[in-house]
Formats: sequence, structure tokens, C-alpha cells
Amino acid sequence: MIDRIRLLEANRQLRRELLAERSGPHWVGRLASSALATATAISALSIVQRQRRWEQDSADPTDGPLSESIVRGLRWLSQQQNSDGGWGDTDLSHSNIATSMLAHAAFRLTGVPAETNGLLDRAEQYMEAQGGIKGLKKRYGRDKTFAVPILTNCALAGTVSWGKVSPLPFELAALPQSMYRFLQLPVVSYAIPALVAIGQVRFHHRPPWNPISRITRNLALQPSLEVLERMQPESGGYLEAIPLTSFVVMSLAAAGKVQHPVVEKGVEFLLASAREDGSWPIDTNLSTWNTSLALNALGMQDFAEEKLDTCIDWLLSCQHLSPHPFTGAAPGGWGWSDLSGAVPDSDDTPGALLALRKVVDLDTTTDEKKQKIISAARAGIQWLLDLQNRDGGWPTFCRGWGKLPFDRSGSDLTAHALRALQAWHHLIEPSEWNQAVQRGLRFLGRKQLPDGTWTPLWFGNQDRTNDENPIYGTAKVLRGFTDLGKSDHPLAQKGRIGLLNLQNLDGGWGGGLRDLDSGESQLLSSIEETALAVEALLPEMHRDERVKKSVETGIAWLLEEVNANRHRQPSPIGFYFAKLWYYEDLYPLIFLVSTLGSAVRQMIPPADRKLTPAQLTH
Repeated sequence: MIDRIRLLEANRQLRRELLAERSGPHWVGRLASSALATATAISALSIVQRQRRWEQDSADPTDGPLSESIVRGLRWLSQQQNSDGGWGDTDLSHSNIATSMLAHAAFRLTGVPAETNGLLDRAEQYMEAQGGIKGLKKRYGRDKTFAVPILTNCALAGTVSWGKVSPLPFELAALPQSMYRFLQLPVVSYAIPALVAIGQVRFHHRPPWNPISRITRNLALQPSLEVLERMQPESGGYLEAIPLTSFVVMSLAAAGKVQHPVVEKGVEFLLASAREDGSWPIDTNLSTWNTSLALNALGMQDFAEEKLDTCIDWLLSCQHLSPHPFTGAAPGGWGWSDLSGAVPDSDDTPGALLALRKVVDLDTTTDEKKQKIISAARAGIQWLLDLQNRDGGWPTFCRGWGKLPFDRSGSDLTAHALRALQAWHHLIEPSEWNQAVQRGLRFLGRKQLPDGTWTPLWFGNQDRTNDENPIYGTAKVLRGFTDLGKSDHPLAQKGRIGLLNLQNLDGGWGGGLRDLDSGESQLLSSIEETALAVEALLPEMHRDERVKKSVETGIAWLLEEVNANRHRQPSPIGFYFAKLWYYEDLYPLIFLVSTLGSAVRQMIPPADRKLTPAQLTH
């Protein structure tokens, strides 16, 4: 049996911690510093600095901030090399060929004598052991979204020949945006800026032998640059992403366009994004996503006294009210941040819609505010309905784009969208709602694996086969079935069995092998994955004895982590895109608050929830 006193005390403590993390009306959070992002930013700034000096035949007076950022970044990057000679995306990530090649290129580009401590020698040995270019291509398969930018970065550093860099059809970007999804482009929907910039620098350094191709691409240089300008947000950072922006900056600068406005704005973004320790995160922040998660975790009734009004106003202000220049997305969706580089997507939009649904029925919500929320919800729901793919699932950004990773429909995204449609079903025509839900359920049925689990699109586990995370995916899909009132659906029953079978011997879920001080390795569960699994199983614990035992051991594991003050330790479970790992400092806390709050509501009568430990004891 769960200790009710420990459960209540932990829930109260963590709620206070989460509320204290709020910055003004919302939660900003903090993404992990990224060796990959840092390496690409160093390369971009180094190439800009070099090109400025070549063009002006002297040191540019504006080079000071560039040099300082480069030196700090190199110092930080040198400290992140793993014992095997490679680099991982974060300080908690295993080494991988992509990040290692980028880090190696950054040191080569800057000319820093890293060989003095053997850094580059160790890096080269690691890359050779991983298969070099062949290993990189094996990692990404036919998706050129990230493999070609990496090889371009290496070619600019002189570590790879331009013949190894595939040409990208940047001229296609000059066509109407509505045609992109029909062109079978070799990159995903959100990589058009990289397609243009990298395509142009490859063309600059190694033009095709075919004269017609040369003429066509020469004619497309200026029109495709205009596409880049239109897509660049006010901040200068494409998607607020340091790697994507860095690839654009380094490519255009190396193609003789160092003074182009896109490069200048991109450099300003990179300098503004650098951290004091010299590192860069993978993206600026996930403030909208974190705020929606936090609001949904806290529960609105208890949060009403904590200036809920200003938080909801802020969340409403993050809704996109005009077509988005980056993806052409219609108005109505939410992105992951309030910053100008964010793009509406089908995970952040349901998150915001679910948070707003909890507010609209509160006694403290004025009629004026209710109407404002309902108006926003109508637009958000319509945006989701219009995004649903022909296969019945939901993609991230663009409907019908293609089958490349991170553009296809995702099980986690589909379940999240279905939860939002259920929450606001009274705003949807019954026939339209039923059709969307049934198509979504059929998609989930096709995507369920033989063991009952589902894998998500945007989250992974570095210690599992193919970096997949069936715990996250299955937990998210089961939440969808619960909200739809379909917990007894055969897919849900099979999914619960799959999730139960993934529980570790320590009572938690997920995690991976960690090296201990003794030199041995031990399987350690993660806060994020355990919290997600427990919350997904909680609704069925009173109907199934096996589920009940599993949930109780899972909660006991979580409470022990809180008691030992290990509950804020994040795990690298997030993918940004193209297998770029990140972790977010707020994830463990938010997921814990959500799960323990649900456990309190399931296990403790309402009259007992506000009692003191002494009162509960008696």
C-alpha cells in the first residue's frame, strides 16, 4: 500500500517547486547545453569571421564578439569529449558519429591546436571506429535533412571533399510553397532554409557539369535567397534552432554572401543565444510547451489563486493568428515558444487546448474570458482537423508532406490531438468529430507493435534499439484512449500489457545503463518515463490487480526518488529533429507533479487531501 502521508507531502512539495519555477506569467525552463549546437555555432561564426577578413583584407572591428564566443565555445566543447573520443549531444548522451564529426570540424575550422592534448587524435579514432561517412549515412538512411548539412560543415573545414556532399535542389524552393509537398524533396518540411543555403554553397564550390543545370541554378540563386529572407523570423533564428541557423549562416557566408541580411541576422541570433559558459542549447526555449504542461499538471482549481488569469492571457497570446511564413500553416495553432522562430505544430496545439479547456469551466473565469478562450479553441480545433493526414494520423507541421522521419504521422501526436478533440467535442459537428476520431483510432491500430506498444515521433531512449521509446509512446496513446472513454478497447488492453511488461525490476520504467563509482554498470529508471507510465496506468488500477501492483511499485519508486532529492535529475529523452537529443530541466518536475496529483485524486478521498500529516495519522 502507498504511504498516504508521503504521497500528499511529496505532491505538496513538488507543486510548490513547480510554481516557484514560473518566470512571470509562464514557465520558460532550460534546455540542456548541446555539444552539437555548440559545434555548429562555432563553425558558423568562424567562417563568418574568416570571410569578413578576406573580403576586407583586414580584421573587421566587429570580430571581437565573434572571437570571444568562438574561444569560449571551444573551451566548453573540449571539456565535453567522452572517454571514447566522441561527443554526445548533451552531457548525458552517448557519443554519436554526427556530433563527433561536427565537433571535430569546429576545431579544424578554428585552427586551434587541440592536438596538444590528443583531443583530435581521439576524435579521429572514434569516427573511424564508427565508419566515418558510411557510419553517418547509415545513421540517417535516405533522409538528407541532417547528413548533408554535416558533410557540408566538414567540407568547409576541409575534412571531407565536396564530392562527398550531395547536391540539394535549392531551385525548387523558389516554387510556390503550396507545391513543396508534391515535389518529393530530399529533406523534411522544416529544413527548407538548409536546403537553400547548403544547396547554394555546394553549387558554389562544385557546380554541376551539365550546362542546363548550371544555368537553372544560377537563375534560382536570387529567388531562393528571397525565400530564405521571407522565412527568417524577427529573431534571426530559424525555428529558434541553433544548428539549423548555423548551417544557413556558414553556408551563405562560404558562398560569398557574408554581408547578406540573412547572415547578419543569423549571426546576431547566434551571439544572443550563447550561454555564459560558452555553450549553446539546441533551441532557445520551450516556453509555450512547458507552460501548457505545467498548467495541465497543476490542476486549475488549486492554481486559481496563483494569478491564473495572467498565465492564460499569455498562453492565448502565443496562438498564431496569421499564416506562418515558414511552413505556410493556417492560423489557429500554437508553437513550442512565444519567440518569433516557433512554428505551429500538432503537439503544442493540443497541449494548449487541453490547458484552456480546464480553465473555461472555473467559477473564477469571467464570461468575457470564457468567450475569448472558446474563440481561440475553435480556431485551434479547426487547425487540428485540417492537419489530419489521409492515413488518419497527425503529422507535426504540414499535412501530406511525405514519409521522411519527423514528417510522417506520429502515434503520440495522434493521441494528443484526439484528446484535444474530445475535450472540445461540443465545438465540432458530431459527424466531423466522429470521422476524425475513428480515422485516428484506425491509424493507432495500424501502428501498434506486436508487443502492444507504440513508439513516439519526438521522444526516444538512447539505450533502446533504434533509439525508440515505447514507454513514452504507449503512455501517451493510453491517455488518449482513457480520455475518449475507451479504456476497454482491445488496443488499449493490449497497450497496457505492453507497458506493464516494460517495468524495470526497481519498480520504475525506462532509463538505461549508468556507470557507478564502483566501475560497474546498473540499469536505472528515469523520472520522466516512470511518471508517464504510472499516470497512464492509474485509471485502471482499481479494476486490474496487476495494474494496481505495478502502479503502487511505480509510485513507491518515485516517492523514494523525491525523498532522496533525485527527482530533478533529467534524462535525455527528447528528440529535437533528425535524432538530435536534448533534455529539459523542467520535464522531471512537471511529469512528477502531474502523476502524483493524479495519484492523490485516485487514492485519497477529497476530504483527506488538505489534512496535515498529524491529522491523517489519526
